[in-house]
Parts: sequence; C-alpha cells; structure tokens
Amino acid sequence: MKQDKFKKDKIVIYKSPKNEIEVEARFEGETIWLRQDEIARLYGKERTVITKHINKIFADKEVDRKSNVQFLHIANSDKPVAFYNLDVILAVGYRTNSARAIHFRKWATNVLKNYLFKGYIINEKRLLQAKNQFKELQGAISFLQEKSKHELLAGQEQEIFNLLANYSKTLTLLEQYDKEKLSLIKNTKGKFILKYEEAINVISEIKKDLIAKKEASDFFGRENSDKFKGILGNIYQTFDRKELYPSLEEKSAHLLYFIIKDHPFVDGNKRIASFLFVYYLDKNDFLYRSTGEKKINNNTLTALAILIAISNPSEKDKLIKIITNLLAT
Repeated sequence: MKQDKFKKDKIVIYKSPKNEIEVEARFEGETIWLRQDEIARLYGKERTVITKHINKIFADKEVDRKSNVQFLHIANSDKPVAFYNLDVILAVGYRTNSARAIHFRKWATNVLKNYLFKGYIINEKRLLQAKNQFKELQGAISFLQEKSKHELLAGQEQEIFNLLANYSKTLTLLEQYDKEKLSLIKNTKGKFILKYEEAINVISEIKKDLIAKKEASDFFGRENSDKFKGILGNIYQTFDRKELYPSLEEKSAHLLYFIIKDHPFVDGNKRIASFLFVYYLDKNDFLYRSTGEKKINNNTLTALAILIAISNPSEKDKLIKIITNLLAT
C-alpha cells in the first residue's frame, strides 16, 4: 500500500500513563499508523528488537504484510518509509511490553471511535491553538474598549461597538471549541502582488481625483524618502525561504498598518493606506463576502485607520490580529 502523505489534520498525540513518552500517530483508513522507530519509542525497546519482532509476525502470518504496511515519503529520507498499522503495533506490543500495549490499544480505540463516529478529533495541539486565540481575542476586546474613549474616535462610537460585537461573537465561538462546534479559520493565499510602480500609479489617480474635489493638496502622496518602497518589500519579505507574512490577511493588515504608522508620504498616509488596502483586497478577489457585502466597510476602515494612528508600537500585534480576524470571518 503506497501513498504520498498523511493529512495534517489526522495527526493525533499518544501519551503514556505517566507522560514519560509522547508519540505522534497517524489516522488513515480507519486505523492508526506508526513507523518502526516510533513503535520502538512507544514500547521502550531498541529498533533492532522491533524489526526482529515485525519480521517474525509476518513470517508466522499472524498479520498480513500487504494490507498492514504502507510506504510513503517523509522529510529527511531519500526513500519511502514503512508505516505499520494498529494490528502490527499491538502484535509487537504484546511480545515486548504488554501493559503499554493494552494502554495504547484503549487509547487507539477511543481515537478511532472519535474519528469514525464524529468525523474528527480535537487533539491537544489544536485545543492549545484555540486557547491561545481565545486569549488574543480577549486582549483585542480590552484594547478596543480602552481606545474607544480617545477623542480622535469621537463620532466613531458605532464602528467601535460593531468591532466589539464581532469579537464578542468570535469569543463565544471559541468557548464552544472544546464542544467540537468550531473549526479554526484557515489562512488565505493571495495571487496578486502589489508592485511599487503600480501602487504609485494608483496613488497618482487618487490624488488627481481628490485635488479636483478640493479634498487634497499637492503634498498628498508625495513620497518621504524610500519608505514606501521599503513597506511593499516588507510585506513580501522572506526568511529562510519562508514568507514572514504568508497569508493574504496578514499582508493586507501589514500594508494598512505600515503605511499609517511609518508615514511614507508627506500628506495623506491614512487615506492612501485605506485606498491601497481596498485595492489590494479587490485585486485578490477578497474584498467581498459571498453575500456581496464588504468584509470591512468604509466606516469600519476609517475607525481602524484612526485606531492604528493613535496606537502605540507595542500594540501592533493586537491591531494586526483585529484586522486579520475581520477579513477571515
């Protein structure tokens, strides 16, 4: 039996009764799969001992080799690696560490029941992720409540209230996570890349329109050194060949934040940031919900721009999470 990989959402964690060992197991084809080295760690034996037992089990035809082994490629391996299913794992266990085998069988039975009858299992890693997000959202609500009192946000009370309502709803959903009622939001990959020359052309068109309406001066959109070019480079920057802001939500949020906070233009930073934020989302077909409603309407965007402008640098992460959450929900 061969396949390329296991699905990431079907990795489950086994811990021994006293938590002295932890093994990542895979669920696939209504059973549990482990490599030889993982079976060795599970039962506290040398790998050579495990290999000998597996070969004996197959030789005695206690378990059929063909239907109980599968090979797949994993990181740091030049050739496919063998994975053994629950029948093999338990057969080895009863020969080497029967107490551990019994405990593992009970755990595996419970895992299989959860998968087969509920469709998924909430493992500890995902639950921890939910708890962390819960704390972040609580922090965001406190941040919004504090900033709502700022004089520059006078007249924006309804938008701040809407933001708070959105986060309260999300917190309620996260509280239900351990009741298996919520799937965590997935990050979106964008296809459109905002290049410097195109962005400058967009700003130039905005400037012409605003000047014609007598809503901007000639200083609007005039660059302040090379800051703007650096901002565009920052949202696409990589480290060790991995993007620092891999999702469309993160790139959009940082584009808005950096332009407002870094003042790359002599005048019009908040308006330019807002225009480019909308332009970038629209080019990535991510501006509207499936209902046709904007994910972030103009009034909310105005409130967010002011929040960014009056925020402290230490509050950057909270603001980024507020924006990404609004885009993702």
